[in-house]
Amino acid sequence: MADHGYDEAMAAFYDAMAAEHAGDDSAFYRDLATASDGPVLELAVGTGRIYLDVLAARVDADGVDVSPAMLAVLRERAAERGLDPTVWEGDMTALDTDRQYDLIYCPFNALQHARSVDDQQATFASVHDALAPGGRFVFDVFVPDFELIAETYGEWQTERIDLEGNEHELRSRSRIVDEPRQILAVESRVLGPEGEVRYETRQRLSMLPYQQVELLARDSPFESWSVAGGFDGSDLEDGDTVQVWTLEPEA
Repeated sequence: MADHGYDEAMAAFYDAMAAEHAGDDSAFYRDLATASDGPVLELAVGTGRIYLDVLAARVDADGVDVSPAMLAVLRERAAERGLDPTVWEGDMTALDTDRQYDLIYCPFNALQHARSVDDQQATFASVHDALAPGGRFVFDVFVPDFELIAETYGEWQTERIDLEGNEHELRSRSRIVDEPRQILAVESRVLGPEGEVRYETRQRLSMLPYQQVELLARDSPFESWSVAGGFDGSDLEDGDTVQVWTLEPEA
């Protein structure tokens, strides 16, 4: 899964960007982790936005990410908080771990970095093999909003974020770059106080509408699955912006 876009540039402003868009996911995943009977694993752990709170709650938690730059930031922030993380560089399509986990979770659309069906199937199989009997795989992906796509994709969107104690301008643009496969490219630029480009990054994601995820679940080794329309556990309905999936192996 190359071309993930999470280089040093993204690592520098990822948390500030995520804080504007992530919603209630941090508390949701922290509560799942603290309620688990055994160890937990976060996929695409990034800079530790969620993971460090899980670790601070005294959960036996590991993390994996493809980006060494993101993991470097995580370790720095863990040291500042007096935490001892267990994280490593790796790909969720082929998890390299000897442990079995009671919970594996993948927040903030990260599963959408698995752009091909092969990578999506490999991720489901890899997670299944790393779960303990009775464990759970929980992840969220966005609901494609075609009105939003028609109105805003291809146009630069601008917002203000706080970075390094100063206000910066974040410009982002999403574009469909492969219509048959529903692949979108997301470009982000952070401009400094004088309008200079401080950071710039690009990444590609796969749309994962409900029926595609259900087909992946049906084809996977998991025995059962359910989906909610938000982090409050409500049914998935028209107008929801997030799908929260829970997959369970055979007990």
